[in-house]
Amino acid sequence: MDTGTAHAARIYDYILGGEDHYPADREAADAMCREWPALPVHMRANRDWMNRAVHRLAREAGVRQFLDIGSGIPTSPNIHQIAQSAAPASRVVYVDNDPLVLALSGELLSSTPEGRTAYVEADMRDPAAILDAPAFRETLDLSEPVALTVIAIVHFLLDEHDAVGIVRRLMEPLPAGSYLAMSIGTADFAPEEVGRVAREYAARGMPMRLRTLAEAGEFFAGLDLVAPGIVQVHKWRPDGTATEPVRDEDIAMYGAVGRKL
Repeated sequence: MDTGTAHAARIYDYILGGEDHYPADREAADAMCREWPALPVHMRANRDWMNRAVHRLAREAGVRQFLDIGSGIPTSPNIHQIAQSAAPASRVVYVDNDPLVLALSGELLSSTPEGRTAYVEADMRDPAAILDAPAFRETLDLSEPVALTVIAIVHFLLDEHDAVGIVRRLMEPLPAGSYLAMSIGTADFAPEEVGRVAREYAARGMPMRLRTLAEAGEFFAGLDLVAPGIVQVHKWRPDGTATEPVRDEDIAMYGAVGRKL
C-alpha cells in the first residue's frame, strides 16, 4: 500500500470526516478545497444521494440484491446497512481494488442474520473478474433482480477505458427488473472551479473524465429511467432531511436510477 501518494478513496474519506487517510491524502484534499470550497458539500450530497437511492430501491422497488462497484473505504451507513434496514434479507457484494479497502472489508461484511454480504477484490475495468468471482456467484441469485450501484467512480475512467461499455457488461447478466444506480461527475455547473479540482487530481496521478448531461445519459441507454431522470444528486427525490442548503453550482455530480426492461 502506497501511503505516500494521495488516493481518491482516502481523499473522499478525509473530506467526509473519516479516519482512514494519510498526510498525502490530507494535503491533496486541503489543496482541492482551497480551489473549490464547496467540495465537501458536493461530496456529502453525493453520499446522501446514495443513501436515498439504495433505500428506495430496497423499500419501494423490492430489490433484495446489490452489486456495489468501487465501494471505497467503509463509511457508515454502508450500502448493506441501508438496504438491510429496509429489508433485512438483502444481499450485497462489494467490489474494490484498493488494498486499504480490503484491509477494512470486515466492516462491509457485518450482515444481518437474514442477509449476506461479500467482498470481491477486482478492478472494475475487468468486468469478467467481477462476474466470474466465486463470491459474486455464491452471494447473488441471477434469476432475481440485482441493483448495480456505481457511485462516484466513473469520472476516474478515461475514454480509452470505455466506461459505458464496462457498465453495460456488468449489467448484461443481470435479469430483467434489475436496476442501475449511478452518480457521474460533471463540470456542467461550475466548470472553472471543478476544472481546478480536476487538475489537482491529475497532478497526483488521478486524471478525470467529467461528463456532460448527454454523456451521462449514455450509461442509461435502453433502460427505463426512474423519475426524475438524470439530475444533480441533490435534486433526485430529496427527502427533506438535508441539514444544509445546497446550491446547484456546489454540486458536480449527476445521479440517476434506471430499470432494465
